[in-house]
Amino acid sequence: MNPRIKEVYPNENYTLSIIFENDEKRIFDVKPYLDKGIFNQLKDRRIFNSVKPFLGSIQWVNGLDFCPDTLYLESETPNKALKTDAA
Repeated sequence: MNPRIKEVYPNENYTLSIIFENDEKRIFDVKPYLDKGIFNQLKDRRIFNSVKPFLGSIQWVNGLDFCPDTLYLESETPNKALKTDAA
């Protein structure tokens, strides 16, 4: 089982800075999901910025969430994420 979310912070570029229970810090890119079904609601900056930790995962004010395993497995360490953004 992957670690669960302890803290989450929205970023201007539609990524999330996440701190997991094991104190690992990772970046999750939400952009690939913004044009998929109900996740397009997250394009509204007010909704996107409302993200909070919820029962080991995250949740937005409108009830949208991601599986904590997805958040861990599809996120990157901050250094790797920065290199990807720069490329």
